[in-house]
Amino acid sequence: MRTFILILVALSPASFVLAQAAPKPTANVSIWPDLAPGETSRETGTKLPPLKNRALPITRLKDVRKPTLDVYPAENPSGVAALILPGGGFNFVVPDLEGSEAAVILNRIGVTAFVLRYRTKKDASDPGWQRALQDTQRTLKYLRANSDQWKIDKDRIGLLGFSAGGQVAARLLTDGGKLAYDPLDKTDKISHRPAFSILIYPWNMYDSKADALLPQIKVTKDAPPTFIVHTNDDNSSSLGSVLFYAALKKASVETELHVYRNGGHGYGTRAKKNSDIGTWPDRMVDWLKSRQLAVDR
Repeated sequence: MRTFILILVALSPASFVLAQAAPKPTANVSIWPDLAPGETSRETGTKLPPLKNRALPITRLKDVRKPTLDVYPAENPSGVAALILPGGGFNFVVPDLEGSEAAVILNRIGVTAFVLRYRTKKDASDPGWQRALQDTQRTLKYLRANSDQWKIDKDRIGLLGFSAGGQVAARLLTDGGKLAYDPLDKTDKISHRPAFSILIYPWNMYDSKADALLPQIKVTKDAPPTFIVHTNDDNSSSLGSVLFYAALKKASVETELHVYRNGGHGYGTRAKKNSDIGTWPDRMVDWLKSRQLAVDR
């Protein structure tokens, strides 16, 4: 019993929420009126076998050809919303570890959360990010078009991207408003620019050969306020986050960067032994509150 109490004391308020079961979505909706661009199938994904040596399980979905959106309404909605992009290296998506578990924290501070199960790679030659970018652009437009239904403010919708989802978010923030697909309907006439962005260990944004960000990621002054988290020992390299932060700073965009000493990659919102990385959700909440995008828990 004493050990159990010490564990509870050690957990941050945000981390403690995640020790409980993540909620189930109240809805799962399609974002495209029919087939997604270039697709011939409506497969929503296949679960990969569970990973061994995991204290808590995670879900990994591969072969997603029809992207869908999980809805997590806040109990006391403030009107703020966040579209969550899970990671998975574009080979799969992780809708719980890097999705619904973050929704718990956001819901507690009045933010309605949406987890996008975006399309994954078709084969090894597929870079993956383009389909994910198309799905993300479309989803932000879809959320604005249906803001009344979800009781959200269309001018206060942000992005939260983990790992590969963080790379997609960075690409969208710097896309200059240009669509990655041909417009389909009146929804595609709506802006897909987010009001704010949160990038958590964004994956492989750094080009080591050029010692620079990926060439497609070019920050301009119209990028939204951005909060970034990485760890020093992450093999996907915190240099990508540092350079992205520097580019935002040079463009006079409000930004905040946290690089933790250790914690590796793929921790989601969970605490890790011998690391302070489990405290990052509290820093995110502080940042959202400072921008009047969150309410007291």
